Amino acid sequence: MRKDELVNDQIYHIFNKSIAGYKIFNDEVQYLRILGLIKYYNNINIEFKYSRYLDLLSQGNDVEIGLSSESNQYVSIISYCIMPTHIHLTLKQINDNGISIFMRKILDSYARYFNVRYNRKGPLWVGRFKNVLIRDDEQLLHLTRYHHLNPTTDGLVDKPENWPFSSYNEYIGDVKNKICNYNKLLDIDPSSYKKFVNSQKAYQRELSKIKKIIIE
Repeated sequence: MRKDELVNDQIYHIFNKSIAGYKIFNDEVQYLRILGLIKYYNNINIEFKYSRYLDLLSQGNDVEIGLSSESNQYVSIISYCIMPTHIHLTLKQINDNGISIFMRKILDSYARYFNVRYNRKGPLWVGRFKNVLIRDDEQLLHLTRYHHLNPTTDGLVDKPENWPFSSYNEYIGDVKNKICNYNKLLDIDPSSYKKFVNSQKAYQRELSKIKKIIIE
């Protein structure tokens, strides 16, 4: 049991990383796999594991799972960023133990997939996920910016919109098959939000360099 219980209708920054900084997302297939798991396992009433779901789809069965109503979701996904060695999510818990159940499903499922693909054994993640309570709208807005700037901070891309494995493009453009549901919490004007994010791009990158110098 967690030291601080995760509470319904509260928002949390959820993150986890791979053991020893091991690169666990190496290609587009793997990034799309974790994103597929995030979308799929936020449905309470699913009948089978994700691998079985993909098998049924490949056989032409009509089992497409869309975004369910909020009452049938574990969490509301507000933002996310998938990085080569770790994941960031902003989640609002909807149902009792929703975040813990949701995270267990996606982390365990991805670990099984990764271990089979690389013929490895053992844990993939550093223990249980970490969580930080988000206390107000300003903190929430800044957290989404932090998530969306992660790829530029680490030098993976020059612009946050060029990283397809975060929710940034859901915030600034018309994206099909959205994962996030932030409209009730954040009033996002795409043009203004883009300026808001990019205004801190250089600062966050420099801050990251300073942290590395201090740690090393």
